[in-house]
Amino acid sequence: MKFGGTSMGSAERIKVAGHIAAEYHANRPVIAVVSAMAKITDLLFTCLRTAEAGDQEDLDANLTILNRRHFDTCRELLPASRHEAALAGIHGLISEFSRIAKGVMMLGERPPRSIDEAVAIGERLSAFLMAEYLESEGVRARAVNGAEVIVTDAVFGNATPLMQPTRDRAAAVLGPLLGARTLPVVTGFNGATLDGRPTTLGRGGSDFSASILAAALDAGELWIWTDVDGIMTGDPRLVSDARVLPAVTYNEAAELAYNGAKVLHPRTLAPLVERQIPVWSKNSFAPEKPGTRIVSHIDAARGPHAVTSMSDVALVAIEPANSAMSGTRIMARSLDALDRAGVELLAITSSSYRQNFCFLVRHSELNRVVEYLEECLALEFAHGYLKPIEVDKNVGLLAVVGEGMRGTPGLAGRIFTAISRHNINIIAIAQGSSELTIAIVVHREGLDRAVRAVHEECALGKG
Repeated sequence: MKFGGTSMGSAERIKVAGHIAAEYHANRPVIAVVSAMAKITDLLFTCLRTAEAGDQEDLDANLTILNRRHFDTCRELLPASRHEAALAGIHGLISEFSRIAKGVMMLGERPPRSIDEAVAIGERLSAFLMAEYLESEGVRARAVNGAEVIVTDAVFGNATPLMQPTRDRAAAVLGPLLGARTLPVVTGFNGATLDGRPTTLGRGGSDFSASILAAALDAGELWIWTDVDGIMTGDPRLVSDARVLPAVTYNEAAELAYNGAKVLHPRTLAPLVERQIPVWSKNSFAPEKPGTRIVSHIDAARGPHAVTSMSDVALVAIEPANSAMSGTRIMARSLDALDRAGVELLAITSSSYRQNFCFLVRHSELNRVVEYLEECLALEFAHGYLKPIEVDKNVGLLAVVGEGMRGTPGLAGRIFTAISRHNINIIAIAQGSSELTIAIVVHREGLDRAVRAVHEECALGKG
């Protein structure tokens, strides 16, 4: 069971998470994987940035907030008889973070390894609090640092698990706890290299941690506890008749997550597919609701099953100055540059004769995209072989997803017509050979209307 930041966001929410885990642990072995309390990871990054800038006053102020948030939660969460020992444990973890932050201040820079070690303190604090709460309720529990269990490569900030060493560590560290009927509370988001250097797993790292452990231990199921009822046919903030899907496939869930649905991260599912471990997406604020089950195959009606969108994106276009320049070569070098930059492409499309192409990236990655492209193609730009890079930030991505879309005649035409009926201009279209997703780029001001138009056209609100 993985509990996200909102599910761990206060003493009240930690109590609920603890009760959920303990209830099921009474009948079957359960491992809890926890995120940092809501907004704590951002606070830790802010501390490191202020330390790098040499701003002692701001660093001290942020450390005070960090202390107060966890000390107050501890006092509210635990009986008074446990306060002294628990507060000492919290102080020790925050002191570890403070030591790293002061080292960053002395260096004037943030080494990637130090960042990974420092930001994992957020998860270590929440794991400590939840384990202490369970113990206070008479449930045997143990906080476990993910670095002791999940073995990764040495790509700091976005590490990849090494599954066989992780299976060995999980059996050695978590196996005895489960055998002793102890509930392990494992930190999400972090791991360590074979030689013990701390790493983190990047965006969506806590979900990913949970799926890695589920695969390593051959779990019966993985339950992702969030603050929504499950995976929906559309964003309920945009679509009034959006409904929870009772089941989706691994592929559909990954595509929806990749294209903006925030229920889980697409990397979450990769370790589970081979072992066919089902996933439940459930709401810790309404645990009685059934949620969505994610499995390898479902029997469902043909056509789309959900529509999702992203607004914090930018469209980047590259075009040769004349047709003598090989567009294929330029595209290959550009994609290599983006790979080295660690950028995720959300969509890509190209023309045939003019040899130009465009791709969609997140706003947060745009500066890095332009920097790497300009560096990689510096010679071509200098000699005028390429036109200047064009960037359009006033766009949004709409993605229509469904295993049932394969081979459905006329579907794309219906979707495009529904969008154009609302006077929304389509800028770019991308569809993979699997026919699982149709990605459509529109002007930002028309994005929400486009989502509603497609949801209505495809009758997604009807059960």
